[in-house]
Amino acid sequence: MRKKFKIYKPFINAGLQEATTYRANWIFFMLGNILGCFVSYFIWNAVFISSGGENLNGFTMPQMVVYIFLMFLTTSLISSGGTYDIGEEIRDGSIAMRMIKPISYNATFLFQEIGNKIMTICVLIIPMVIGVEICRTVFMGSVQFNIAGFLLYIVSCVFAYLINFFFNICFGFIAFIIKYLWGANMMKNCIVGFLSGSVIPLSFLPDILERIFLFLPFASLNYTPVMIYMGMYSGLELLFYMGLQLFWVMAFWGLSKLLWHIATKRLCVQGG
Repeated sequence: MRKKFKIYKPFINAGLQEATTYRANWIFFMLGNILGCFVSYFIWNAVFISSGGENLNGFTMPQMVVYIFLMFLTTSLISSGGTYDIGEEIRDGSIAMRMIKPISYNATFLFQEIGNKIMTICVLIIPMVIGVEICRTVFMGSVQFNIAGFLLYIVSCVFAYLINFFFNICFGFIAFIIKYLWGANMMKNCIVGFLSGSVIPLSFLPDILERIFLFLPFASLNYTPVMIYMGMYSGLELLFYMGLQLFWVMAFWGLSKLLWHIATKRLCVQGG
């Protein structure tokens, strides 16, 4: 284990250096997402006002505010750029340099993203969690923070990130066939955003669709961690959804191995 970590440690450092070197890009990206949070807040505020009720599909307006900002935090923590990176490397031919090295292709991306996540965790997670807990305390009139729930949320986010990482790796291998993924990646992001509950909570969908979507891997990306943090899942329900996350981690990990074996036989780059 120590030997493997030593091999991939430079990729962690590279990811961290990339995040710190392009600080302005990272900051503007996060500011754009935060602006999107406030836009969502005003939209949902208008929806609750027009509904004339305090509760809408199991959510009160204070709960919806917490949901919006937790969704932003979770999306930032589990985001993965594997699809874009693979597509670009195939397009410009630089993938050949990774393939000739005696290391795992998937692991190089994984450890590089871990380095990138270090900055996100250090800069974002502490102020966001504090802000969310202040909002919950003000809305509920008492401290709502639960250390056990928070730790379960972190574990769930780890599972969610691994699902997202391996899913994006699998999707990125399509570039071995169609060569350029920009359009397909945009379509994929829109579909995943909706199915993962980032656009609207899955509880707002018809019952049959909600049940179907909860079993799909995309609900395990954002919706499950947020519901755990908010205390919506407990007991056997909590174990079931975290177990489902672990299942999808293993499923996409295995699929990525299979697709890598198939895709490398079809490799044809346009650059390099």
